[in-house]
Amino acid sequence: MQKLNRWFALFLVPILIVWLCIPFGMAILWSLVDPDYPWSYPDLFPPKLSFQRWVDMWQTTNLAGALVNSYLLAPTVAVITLVLAMPTAYALGRLEFRLKPLVQLVSLLPLVLPGFVIALFFTAMLFRLGLYSKFTGIAIGHSVLFLPYAIRILTTSFSQVRQDLVDAARDLGASSLKCFSTAYLPVLKPGILAALIIVFIQSIEEFALSFVLGSPDFTTVPTILYSYLGYNFIRPNAAVVSLVLVIPNVVLMLLLERMLKSEGAIISGGKG
Repeated sequence: MQKLNRWFALFLVPILIVWLCIPFGMAILWSLVDPDYPWSYPDLFPPKLSFQRWVDMWQTTNLAGALVNSYLLAPTVAVITLVLAMPTAYALGRLEFRLKPLVQLVSLLPLVLPGFVIALFFTAMLFRLGLYSKFTGIAIGHSVLFLPYAIRILTTSFSQVRQDLVDAARDLGASSLKCFSTAYLPVLKPGILAALIIVFIQSIEEFALSFVLGSPDFTTVPTILYSYLGYNFIRPNAAVVSLVLVIPNVVLMLLLERMLKSEGAIISGGKG
């Protein structure tokens, strides 16, 4: 078994290098290309490196405002999605009822619909309701779009709660809130954290709905990024914005993995 694991690791490492390290390294190199010294064939590396592209992007675009919009929108969407997902996840994870598989299937439908279709639907619906706030409209759209992720994660967490601990808490006279905090919450903590971070990252990276509902007044980091990937393709500028978009998400994912594998998460998960 150890030999098999070693061969699997040797097979996996080159794939990870090709899939992750090389594109990430190329993005860093392109973001550091000096505007006065273009990088082109046959040069293997940029002739001169500088942070001028980063300075120009910060000064000549609305990148600062887009960062503020994205990082105000994402936590709001994460909290709203978590609150909306809790009742459905509880029902799917703890209760048995007819048509349960159908309900699980329906809850995943937003994942199979194209983003622009959902965006156009929400635009028409919000206008009919008289809701013209860009922030509110995008927050509602993102919450619906990423609700399946939170439902799926929390359903698994709710299903892992031991019923005998719940019954014991009720037999000892615990209130509903106390029963939740002692029997449910220790098991749900890793799932809640995972759902929050995954929805947070998905909201930051989402483009279609943010573009259709927010343009041109409300910009996010992905809308700026896609503006440099369109007709006027500017690779170095796109590399700068992509790194601004990706690096915080990578840090959050590493933090999530560390928390879920930490001793505290294992101990608290074992209580349920």
